[in-house]
Amino acid sequence: MAEEKQTATLIFGNKKLEFPMYSPTAGPDVIDIRKLYAEGDVFTYDPSYTSTASCESTITFIDGDKGELLYRGYPIEELAEKSHFLEVCYLLLYGDLPTAAQLEDFEDRVTRHTMLHEQMQYFFRGFRRDAHPMATMVGVVGAMSAFYHDSTDIGDPWQREVAAIRMIAKMPTIAAWAYKYSLGQPFVYPRNDLDYASNFLRMCFAVPCEEYEVNPILSRAMDRIFTLHADHEQNASTSTVRLAGSSGANPFACIAAGIACLWGPAHGGANQACLEMLREIGTVDRIPEFIKRAKDKDDPFRLMGFGHRVYKNFDPRAQVMKESADEVLSLMGIENNETLQVAKELERIALEDEYFIDKKLYPNVDFYSGIILDAMGFPTSMFTPIFAVSRTVGWISQWKEMIVDPSQRIGRPRQLYVGAARRGYVEVENR
Repeated sequence: MAEEKQTATLIFGNKKLEFPMYSPTAGPDVIDIRKLYAEGDVFTYDPSYTSTASCESTITFIDGDKGELLYRGYPIEELAEKSHFLEVCYLLLYGDLPTAAQLEDFEDRVTRHTMLHEQMQYFFRGFRRDAHPMATMVGVVGAMSAFYHDSTDIGDPWQREVAAIRMIAKMPTIAAWAYKYSLGQPFVYPRNDLDYASNFLRMCFAVPCEEYEVNPILSRAMDRIFTLHADHEQNASTSTVRLAGSSGANPFACIAAGIACLWGPAHGGANQACLEMLREIGTVDRIPEFIKRAKDKDDPFRLMGFGHRVYKNFDPRAQVMKESADEVLSLMGIENNETLQVAKELERIALEDEYFIDKKLYPNVDFYSGIILDAMGFPTSMFTPIFAVSRTVGWISQWKEMIVDPSQRIGRPRQLYVGAARRGYVEVENR
């Protein structure tokens, strides 16, 4: 528990209440109002919980004003440059970077859990061929509890550990198979001799009739995408996982709930919306027209990929993603791609324009991730499933932390009721 530093006084009517205040490792102080209803008979009103700390966590910290993202204290830029996704997974799950032996053991455990129960193929075939891959993923992940009974007892630490490894290992297979199913192509099984990102790319793009060699630059770019999206504090999907978990639901059901939340266009679909916007702009010479529209408060058009709910400065993930975009498009021989040129020029203009500077509308991670995934050959329908693969480790880390937190109870937000007051029933013939 964070250390109590001072108290906050709330005065209303004839009541005067004292509440403890805690100072976190980083970030603003927090007022503990858990006894507000019991002692004051009032609630707070905080739509979307933008000023409410819903839990105590040691996993991820964001400083939106500084443009800082830390996993267990490590800057995201440093991890993206020097580490790789499975090492980051270990860090998020267990709190510290692994030794060489610990990392080898962890990678081995994940690699040997990548296959799905063979009967789960029937779940994929139960969906229409044109089903969105996210719809398939929600259903298949939720169904995992029907196949892996030995890792659904949330009171058993070992079963929680097994469930965590299984989900991190199997989510790329589920996403890749959802993609293959949508194409009408045969499923490609994982291979134990490939790293995490390379395995995923092969399962997505290989076909049985010919060999598929994973390009190391593409694999590294995919690994970075996974790393940059691995966790992001108490966002909508993470809070959904925690809320579902607070009821005692099994971990597979909780992660399926997180995937369903991520599917929302305001959350996981932002990179798809950004790419579609860049394509709508089309050419560099049309950028002024769209910037003018973005400034017009009466025009519904919005510049996607700029600004962030949390970051009031440059998104620290965006610069890493920009470097990857340059590498990938250069490799593919499309560095002069019109969409990329539009993106670069749009970014340059926005960073120099007083309107965007005043409103702190800096490029975010979605601005370049969609370009990279498109260059790799993924359709926009796969952008959010790839996000789900990345975020699984964050969800499961947050879920595991919540399970052992003694202060957590079943989530129960309150409301500001503005409906009809009590009234009596009127017989139908008298209405």
